[in-house]
Amino acid sequence: MARENKPGQRLTGTETILVVEDEELARGLVVEILTKQGYNILDAPDAEAALNLSEEFDGDIELLLTDVIMPRMNGKELYRKMCISHPTIKVLYMSGYTDNLITPYGILEAGTHFLQKPFTVKGLAQKVRDVLDS
Repeated sequence: MARENKPGQRLTGTETILVVEDEELARGLVVEILTKQGYNILDAPDAEAALNLSEEFDGDIELLLTDVIMPRMNGKELYRKMCISHPTIKVLYMSGYTDNLITPYGILEAGTHFLQKPFTVKGLAQKVRDVLDS
């Protein structure tokens, strides 16, 4: 159940989030925002690096925050592979592409958590908190 937030209340957490984004500036911004919110952040520039990082990490990864469309492996394929070693991991997909370009990847199914780029700091924080609390 999503936590009710009062106006002006800071959306924070302590969970571990793996951020996967092939655009360095976008990844850096997301990492900075979520680190300031109190989250433990792991970041990777692509799916292969994310899988390696998750295997080396000694602990739970509660959320995979991943770009949908990336070279070599898309976000949905990455999530499927992550579920093997982290069966309780939740996923939040993000993309700057429009719905009609993402739909062929099968990401936008009912119940899928999705964040459209560009997003605000508050929008990112709220969506992350909502997914973690779901």
